[in-house]
Amino acid sequence: MIKNFSILFLSALMLMGCSQKQSFKLTGSFNGEEHKYIYIDRVDVNKSERIDSARINKQGKFNIKIKSNEPDYYQLGFSSTGFINLLASPGEKINLVFKGANLYDDYQVSGSPGSRKVKMLDSTLVVTKKKLASLRVEYEKAAKAPDFENKEPILDKAFSDLIVSQRKYNIAFILENTNSLASIKALYQKINEDAYVLYDPRDLQFLKIVNDSLKVHYPNSRHVIALNEYFQNELNKFYLDQITQEAMSMPAIKLDPTLTDNNGKKIVLSSLKGKYVLLSFWSVFSQDCVAENLQFKELYSQYNKKGFEIYQINIDVDETAWKNAVKYDELPWISVREDSTSTITNSVLFNVQTLPANFLYDKNGEIIAKDIHGAALKLKLEQLLGK
Repeated sequence: MIKNFSILFLSALMLMGCSQKQSFKLTGSFNGEEHKYIYIDRVDVNKSERIDSARINKQGKFNIKIKSNEPDYYQLGFSSTGFINLLASPGEKINLVFKGANLYDDYQVSGSPGSRKVKMLDSTLVVTKKKLASLRVEYEKAAKAPDFENKEPILDKAFSDLIVSQRKYNIAFILENTNSLASIKALYQKINEDAYVLYDPRDLQFLKIVNDSLKVHYPNSRHVIALNEYFQNELNKFYLDQITQEAMSMPAIKLDPTLTDNNGKKIVLSSLKGKYVLLSFWSVFSQDCVAENLQFKELYSQYNKKGFEIYQINIDVDETAWKNAVKYDELPWISVREDSTSTITNSVLFNVQTLPANFLYDKNGEIIAKDIHGAALKLKLEQLLGK
């Protein structure tokens, strides 16, 4: 009897433990304006969703239990503008003490390492924003004074120093917390609606560090999946910016690409003379390029046997991603890749500034159209090769 009771008791404890790991608890107290309810929203990638609320008693206290099976971001507050951010994990017992008139002015959080890190980021940025706001007021006053020419460079430097200081803080935070989802917030914080804290093109390296680390620790998190997509897009923009900068300083050159296809064979563009050839530049990570490839497949099926060919150059760093895309999307034309994605020679010499980009060659190897897409491309091929 005792043995059976022990088994039942242990089973009950295990079930309780599992239940606790599928939720977290919030308790809190505050001083300030009276409110009857406090609300909690789960933060999605680009929006928030109201998931629960709690009644606040006469002593200004509340408690709430939220179902959760993974670390996630939340907003707790009375409105869409008056709230604090939390990074809560299953099993946590989070206690909040609000001391100020507003929730986010002055509060303490315990029982949640992630939420404490988020508070550090939010609090530091709030201080920076307040200092910037004070400088703006000082700047407006100084602009009306006769000695503004002397004060302007001093105020400009003060602005710049504050922004640089905040950037350095976020970078230090990221490097110390690469395994925490809180580092995502450090990447996305903004000085204002138009400016990120991490504004320098070099900051892409910190985006990569966080992305690579969190993919290992939280591979199924929707925040990490969204971060990875954002990183790939930013990386693509970075390389396109490189193309633009290099192209601006180079003369137009007639080029005859000789590149290796996905089967390891060298193919020269000029070897296709006698056909109408569409020279196309693309990236696996560009949705516009992927969408255009679907139209290319229809046109290729219709006109290939009539003398139409596509010579498509990929500019991505990730060779595996390119080969997988060619294979799984079943791209039937000539698929080649830049020999060196660090210089992207052909893209630069053809002055490619946006993706997708293309050049249509006639049978003699002369360019007869540039950046011709969609219905315009279809109509051009009908004129050249018939319906």
